[in-house]
Amino acid sequence: MRFFTTIAAALAVAQGVYAVDVQKSVIVSFPSETTDDIVNRAKDDIRKAGGVITHEYQLIKGFAAKAPQKIIETVSAWSAEFHATVEEDQVVEISSSGN
Repeated sequence: MRFFTTIAAALAVAQGVYAVDVQKSVIVSFPSETTDDIVNRAKDDIRKAGGVITHEYQLIKGFAAKAPQKIIETVSAWSAEFHATVEEDQVVEISSSGN
């Protein structure tokens, strides 16, 4: 019986070791009056968590990133105080129906 308990514990540990946080592509934007320190803090937090800043926008105050889901949730939570918008980056298509 003790053997099965040990095996079950080992499998639980192995599952945690191999669990990979899902990577998401997001766009993070801030109101124009937001200080650069706040934007840089968001970018630094994403980089520290293993994410990558894929684009820094010039027309709006913000950036695009690919990062683990957990850090995106964290950045979204603390940046809500600064009215930041964090949204999943996705392809938008416009199609003509020909009518």
